[in-house]
Amino acid sequence: MSRYSHAKFIISAPDIKHLGADEGIEVAFAGRSNAGKSSALNRLARQKGLARTSKTPGRTQMINIFALDEERRLVDLPGYGFAQVPLEMKRKWQKSLGEYLQQRKSLKGLVVLMDIRHPFKDLDQDLIRWAVDAKLPVLALLTKADKLKSGKRKEQLLMAREASMAFCGDVTVQLFSSLDGIGVTEVERVLDHWFGYNVAEEPEAE
Repeated sequence: MSRYSHAKFIISAPDIKHLGADEGIEVAFAGRSNAGKSSALNRLARQKGLARTSKTPGRTQMINIFALDEERRLVDLPGYGFAQVPLEMKRKWQKSLGEYLQQRKSLKGLVVLMDIRHPFKDLDQDLIRWAVDAKLPVLALLTKADKLKSGKRKEQLLMAREASMAFCGDVTVQLFSSLDGIGVTEVERVLDHWFGYNVAEEPEAE
């Protein structure tokens, strides 16, 4: 059993003022509205319906919190960059994202999800720069890796890793697929480190 399979939904909030106590450890997931963020959270938690997936990108308009235990939480941040969302709503989301990344003291790491076929678009880069400025480590996941053949996947990964060096921060790039499970172990290893799980505290075998 993975320790992330214990994740439970706690609260949806429009901004950081409604999130509750700023204590313990949080790891946030962010990405463009079609990057597969909800699917990635569901795969990680081994739960089909933990984070809501939608055929209409941009449905995650709130900050959603999932508790792993009393001290540790996964955070699903509003999706960004979806063209059909009204400008006023985009600005509101951007403000929520910025406030959360820059003011939330319990935030210890940011997972940025990007479609492997279109990595590091402008908004992705803005988000990573925000995190680097806030001295946060970033795990950039190239999602939907199953959509490319092995050779092309490796090529995209190498290009993305090279591009990530320009941020001059703690930015790691990995492949990921919610469908095939590519990269799940690597993500868990990074999260374990950020959450401060003792390596000796191994979860039970599945």
